[in-house]
Order: sequence, then C-alpha cells, then structure tokens
Amino acid sequence: MRQMRKAKRQKDAAWALDVFDKAPYVTVSMTRPDGTPYGLPLSLVRSDEKTFYFHCANEGEKIDCIRLNPIVSLSAVSKCTPKYEEEKNNFTEYFHSAIALGKTELVEDRNEKALALRLLCERFLPKYMDHFDEALTRSLDRTTIVKITLTEHPVGKCKP
Repeated sequence: MRQMRKAKRQKDAAWALDVFDKAPYVTVSMTRPDGTPYGLPLSLVRSDEKTFYFHCANEGEKIDCIRLNPIVSLSAVSKCTPKYEEEKNNFTEYFHSAIALGKTELVEDRNEKALALRLLCERFLPKYMDHFDEALTRSLDRTTIVKITLTEHPVGKCKP
C-alpha cells in the first residue's frame, strides 16, 4: 500500500511539473521584510524534478525578500478555459493548476548561472539561440540567478 501511494505521488508530481513547464508565468510568493506577502508572476525554467531558476536584477524587492526568508510558494495555471454549459445552465471553468513549496538561493557559480540563462533562453526564445553566447558574455556578471529547490512534491489539480 505504501508503494502504491508513493507511485501515485510521483505520478501526481510529474503531472504538476508538466503544468509548471507549460505555464508562461509562475507566480512566486514570498514574504516582505515587514511580514506582508509579495507574489509576482515570473518566467521560470525547470532543470530537473526539483530545481527551477529565474533571473532578476542584482538588487530590489525580490532579493530583499529572499535574503530575509528563502522559503517561497509557486503556483501556475497552464490551461484555463471559461465555459457555459448549456445543458446544465452552468458557468464553469476548465483548468490545470499546480502548486509547490521551495527554498531559494542566489546562484554564485558562473557555470550554473550560464546553464540557467541558457535554459531560460531555450524555453522562451529558442529561435535566437545563435545570439546567446554574445549576450551571455555581456550580461552574466550583472544578472542575478535565483535557484528554487522544491522542498516537497508539487501537487496539481484540474477540471478537464
């Protein structure tokens, strides 16, 4: 029974990760220094079952929040279709969504930073990868990469 539950969690986690992969933006929620919530849609890329990356400036509210409390929540919707079901006289919405918790860290290793930027560009601008190396040379040292390592299995929900 325990193995069946573990297999189901892994299948559910894989489905949730697929939702994250298909979502154009993932809302990353963190805590401001004054304790208030701060959530914003970011362009994330996933490198494996537990690791996401995003890039940002070297300073600002995101960095302040992460330095204070590295724990974040991720949420994404990759499919969302409002629908009126005539036969039921019902308004509804079909969706695929996922959530996860993770811990952030600022990436210092130049190779890992370059890998994260490559993954981001391959995901969002694959047609322009022939310009990547030149852009990387110009921007690597002035770009901050944030790594999010999931601390528990992501979960998803859908209404087909």
